[in-house]
Amino acid sequence: HVDSGKSTTTGHLIYKCGGIDSRTIEKFEKEAAELGKGSFKYAWVLDKLKAERERGITIDIALWKFQTAKYEVTVIDAPGHRDFIKNMITGTSQADCAILIIASGTGEFEAGISKDGQTREHALLAFTLGVRQLIVALNKMDTCKWSEDRYNEIVKETSNFIKKVGYNPKSVPFVPI
Repeated sequence: HVDSGKSTTTGHLIYKCGGIDSRTIEKFEKEAAELGKGSFKYAWVLDKLKAERERGITIDIALWKFQTAKYEVTVIDAPGHRDFIKNMITGTSQADCAILIIASGTGEFEAGISKDGQTREHALLAFTLGVRQLIVALNKMDTCKWSEDRYNEIVKETSNFIKKVGYNPKSVPFVPI
């Protein structure tokens, strides 16, 4: 689940919902490019620690609040790296809804959904911690050329697993991004 794009997707969502302005994103893009990590501009909305930015991983949970016309939203970005699972649990335990971000690339999805994969671990932890609303985001769909077959394969396999965990796959939206 490491490098599936959790922080980047979360930061982009915050930006698209008006939670951060374009000047700040441009600043992050410039700073990230200076470290050779230009694609991390959205991740840096939440990854504030020097070590997170240098290593390109989330270490601590990060919270970001913004309002839409209808809702007050608090986004919690949690680490995916096994070394920081305690921090992931802390963040997830505060959530009403989880967005499970899955990398769709060949090999990436398979690693995450494997017996000891972190996609499985994160879905199981979310359910165990009482998070009953789940959204599955299939990230990096561009790496498989937006293949409908690949999308359907991932939805089928993920649905089978989350059903065993306790979620109803029919009520879980799967969003290709």
